[in-house]
Amino acid sequence: MEHQKAQAVLSVKQPRQPTCAYEVAILLCTYNGKAFLKSQIDSFVEQTHKKWTLYISDDGSTDGTLSILEEYKALIEENRIRLFTGPRAGFAENFMSLIRNAEINADFYAFSDQDDIWFKDKLERSIHQLHESPQHLPAMYCSRTRLIDEENNIIGFSPIFTRPPTFQNALIQSIAGANTMLINSRARNILSCIPQDMDIIAHDWLTYLVTSGCGGNVVFDVQPTLDYRQHSANVIGANIGFKDSILRLGKVFEGQFRIWSDANVAILEYLQDHLTETSKKTLYEFTQSRNSSILTRLRLANKSGIYRQTLKGNISLFLAVLLNKI
Repeated sequence: MEHQKAQAVLSVKQPRQPTCAYEVAILLCTYNGKAFLKSQIDSFVEQTHKKWTLYISDDGSTDGTLSILEEYKALIEENRIRLFTGPRAGFAENFMSLIRNAEINADFYAFSDQDDIWFKDKLERSIHQLHESPQHLPAMYCSRTRLIDEENNIIGFSPIFTRPPTFQNALIQSIAGANTMLINSRARNILSCIPQDMDIIAHDWLTYLVTSGCGGNVVFDVQPTLDYRQHSANVIGANIGFKDSILRLGKVFEGQFRIWSDANVAILEYLQDHLTETSKKTLYEFTQSRNSSILTRLRLANKSGIYRQTLKGNISLFLAVLLNKI
């Protein structure tokens, strides 16, 4: 299926040299994904960038998923597909188990869901945006997605964000799904430092926080790189409709967002030595605002520079700060 080009609001630099020599580790987590798994793996096989190895962590599938994976091991070179047993502690911990796995080594790491369809140039385009980033700093590429239903019908696109992807934004918003992300080795190494007993809300949000907070390069591409399937078994959907906005707002005012912030702040404080001085200052102002009286809270939140990507989002952010719900 040919993909439609999205309107480019933010520009990303164009490829300047071949990058076929880079090794990519595709990190795929599975759990009862039989229905759509073949389409996902087929889209790996069809990538224009051919130097990849697929690492799979299965969290206890009972629906025939493992049989499909064994079938592909016979179809593709067996050493290009490696299967691990997942921790059975939720999707974020399953992905983190692959991030921490010392047996996995590559130049770049791509997260993958079990039910999407990658566009043929996904890896090639992602690598071209990161391969010139300094190796001693973390780097992350992410993009919009095209939304499809269970029958592969196009039903929409994820939002276009026009504000810069920064740590001040990452503290209160995740801008892209992990299924679009490619990270470099430095980002992977920092993420792997996070202890297993720390609460992780979402690995995509965490990746954005860590990369931006540690002075890394974050690229948000307005052109989609995959078909993101929406169906009843989604762990996390696209969150783009009015109903989804109301649900997210409800979580803020119910105090759920504050719980998420507690977990993210705990990880960032653990990684203090990796954060830039500017990020440390921002984090301090953010955390102090969460424990201050209303006037001080508003002043420190403003001083920290936190923001969301849209006007509507920033209005809800102001209300959340006012009510001490972040």
